[in-house]
Formats: sequence, structure tokens, C-alpha cells
Amino acid sequence: MSTTSAPSITNVAGIVRVHGVERPDHIALIEGDRQLSWSALLERSAQMAQALADAGVGAEDRVAFLDKNGIEHFEVFFGAAMLNAVCVDVNWRLAAPEVRFIVDDADAKVLVVGPDFVPMLDEIAAELPKVAKFVVIGGEHAVAESYDAWVDRYPADDPGVVADDGDIAFQLYSSGTTGRPKGVMLSNHNFFSLLPMVKEIWELDGDSINLAAMPLFHIGGGGWATAGMYQGCTTVIFRELDPVALIEMIERHRITHAFLVPAVLQFMLMVPGVEDADYSSLQVFVYGASPISEDVLAKCVEMFKPCKFWQAYGLTETTGAVVNLPPDDHDPSGPNRHRLRSCGVAGPGVELRIVGDDGEALAPNEVGEIWIRSQQNMVGYWRMPDETAKALTDDGWFKSGDAGYLDADGYLYIHDRVKDMIVSGGENVYPAEVENVLMKHDAVADVAVIGVPHEKWGETAKAMVVVADGASADDETAADIIAFAKTQLATFKCPTSVDWLDALPRNPTGKILKKDLREPFWEGKSRRVG
Repeated sequence: MSTTSAPSITNVAGIVRVHGVERPDHIALIEGDRQLSWSALLERSAQMAQALADAGVGAEDRVAFLDKNGIEHFEVFFGAAMLNAVCVDVNWRLAAPEVRFIVDDADAKVLVVGPDFVPMLDEIAAELPKVAKFVVIGGEHAVAESYDAWVDRYPADDPGVVADDGDIAFQLYSSGTTGRPKGVMLSNHNFFSLLPMVKEIWELDGDSINLAAMPLFHIGGGGWATAGMYQGCTTVIFRELDPVALIEMIERHRITHAFLVPAVLQFMLMVPGVEDADYSSLQVFVYGASPISEDVLAKCVEMFKPCKFWQAYGLTETTGAVVNLPPDDHDPSGPNRHRLRSCGVAGPGVELRIVGDDGEALAPNEVGEIWIRSQQNMVGYWRMPDETAKALTDDGWFKSGDAGYLDADGYLYIHDRVKDMIVSGGENVYPAEVENVLMKHDAVADVAVIGVPHEKWGETAKAMVVVADGASADDETAADIIAFAKTQLATFKCPTSVDWLDALPRNPTGKILKKDLREPFWEGKSRRVG
């Protein structure tokens, strides 16, 4: 087993600087038919640093990157880091005005755009006066230089800038589903505080083949990939999620480690012939970022055994995982089966607290807001001091906005986002609890529970259901689903109606866009939910 992490790696630029010298011929990145050794990645990153410097980028400046997952992300990310600048990956599923807002908000001096997003560049370039240099991957453009031609002009000379612990390493923008996107600033110290988990818990090392499948603009994509690269492993880049191709990729590249969201695991189970693929290389599956049903989880554990499953709970603001459910608690038939509903226990150096509306800590099994104190907690939101002050207390607690409780053994159970809570007749209903029950019904392939207006109770739960193959999307099935829920839950928690959808709207991290689902029902109402 290789242990290649070196004491000299004290910031993210050190990852490519150290491994580029210490394991030059080891493959760092694979994307389709392309691959880059660590020495080649170091050379390209140094060229990128020189190109960025010539465009006026210096310490603490921002460089914007808009493309799907690819090798170029890492060249820009490490090249910027070698100047103590910050690569801001923009959510490529956003509309043009949203992209323009983020690039402008970050004061990006350079914008690198992938070939799929040239039409968007055409739309917003004139509205980005702060951008001094536009670059297009894979070709020329009226206002932008070709990426390869640009980088190739510069020597592979490391500028030698060394970032401090407190300097920003990542700036990741929130989804903006509840307001304007916020730039979450994570320092080198935040990121390196996560690293004990990488080796000790997730067992990544220099021999691992790590899958970077989630979008790199997300902490579960870019953060996960960078954490594996700290160990010097090989990272296989999955450009855009496709469950069929993902299964083939695991077998072809002998993937050992992966982070995926529950929706992807669920879709993989639906692929014809999924049970016939070779998963023998898999060692660790980490999943998180959105709730998972017990049924899907139990099927995955069985399908991919003996691969170890770890659930990770965290937020962008906590540099990802702060709570972990270990493999021993993933036995669907074991004595601790109930823990499959939890997301685990606090990670190394992490404190958890459940807080009520009065700001006081609650007793075990009482539902309140989850507060987190950890060295992984963000520096703050970019140029939003008021929002930072709302999220972080003076004594270091981050207010997650998630509702949950701790049991007597310290296991954390997530109910839902506080904002998604349904108040029906004065009783709190947490949609994730209802969804977990409904997923057990044979007619339900996928489900989201939302609050809709109700004349008597203020609001009640509505189930938005994707019907399973062979089942009928009709009134009889809806009535059966509601009746089934009443056998599992208190009546006030059960849906009073069922609507049918072909698919649930999700963001790239797999979270259901419940605000979009609620909107038609609350339009024109004086009281709105969410």
C-alpha cells in the first residue's frame, strides 16, 4: 500500500507540486481516452499559472471556470493555486443571467468556458467588464482565445507563491434556491482539517482509483476529487452522469473509491443487467448530499458487497463531510438496522448540537436545528458579512438550516431542511420521514413530499410520485399509497393527495427542487412556504 502524502503538502498547490516530483510517472487524471501523469499535470499547471499571471491574476484574485467535468478544471484549479489565486467553478446548469451574476460577483479576471457554453459566452461577455481575458476550450471565438493555444505559449515555470493556512482555496457558490447565490469561502486550513477522514475513514491512498463523478463545482465533486489527489491517487473523471456508462466505467477502470448522491445510486439499480457487472474492485462507496430511502440503501449494500458503504453528511459551508455512518451500521438485517435512517456520528474534531427556536440546546431525540462546530467550518460568505454573521456564531458554531435530532448514542438523524418543514394543524411534518415510508410502496419509484395549502389545517402534505414500472398512475393507486402511509405514520403526517410526475426536478447534486414543486400551489397566496 502506497502512502505518498508528504509533510510538505500544506496547501492545495502543494498537492501537484509534491506529487509531480515524487511520483512523476503515476497517472493523476483520466478522462475518456485522455490521461495525464502527475509530472505532466505539474507542467500544465505551471504553464497555466504563467498564463494567468500574464492576464493580471495575482494572489487572492478569482478565476472563473464554466464547463462540465474535465482535465482542464484541474489545470486551472492548480494553476490558480500556484499563484495563491482561487478557481471559481460555476454551475453549468444555470441560466445565462445566473452565470453572469456569479462571474461578476467573484470579480473574476479570467473566464474559461467549455465548448458547450460558447452560446452562453456570446450572451454574457459584453456584460462582464471585470473580465480581462476570455478563453474557450477546444476552439477560437470572437472575443476569446483558444485554451490550448493560450496555455502552450507559456513556459512551465512554477511561480513559487506559497499560500498560508488562512488563505482561500475554494470558493463554491450555493445553489441559490432560496435567494441569490452565496460564495462559500473555504481556506486551506478548512480543507486540510478534512483530510484525516480521507485516509483513516475512507481509506484512500496513493494506489486508489478514485471516481470524480459529481459536478466539480460542488464540494462532493471538486472537494472529493482534491482530497483523493492529496493522497497521490489516480482520479477518473466522469464528464456527465449517465448510470449505464457509470457502471461500465467502474468495471473498465477498476474503480476503488467513489462519492455519489442517492439519486445516482437509485438510477444505477434501475439499469438492466446491473446485477451482472463486475464490481469486485470497489472498496468504498461514500454517499450523501441528499436523503436516501432505506430500501434503496439496502439494495445497494447487497448489490455492491463486499464494498464498504459510508454515508457522509455535511454542507459546502462545512467543507463537506462532518458526520459519517460507518459500514458496520449498514447491515440491513443486523441489530442496528434502525441506524440506516441516520447519517452517523460526528467525525474527527466535530461537535454537534441540536438547538430549539429559543437558541437553547435540546435533549436527545428532540428535533431542532443542527449546529456544527469544526475546523472545517467556512471562513464565511464572499463579501456578505451580514449573511456570514447569521450563519456563524461568535463561538464558532455553524447553523446548518437542517432539522434533525441526536439519539442517546450520538447518532444524527436528519428530518429535512428547516425551510421544507410542513406545519399542518400546528404539528410539524418533516417530508423526509414521509418520503422514506412512501418509497417502500411497490407503486413508488421516486417521491417528494411538499406542503400545499389546506383550508382547515393551513397546509397538508402532498406526495409528488414517479410511478414504478407496471403500476398505474390513477386514483386507485393514489388511494392505496395514502392508505399505506397511514399504516406507517400518524395521520397528520400522511399525504392527503398524490400527483404524478415523469421525473422529479433535481439540482446537479441530487437534491430535489422542492421550491419549484411548491410554487404552483402557493401562487397568489398571502402566506408562502419556502
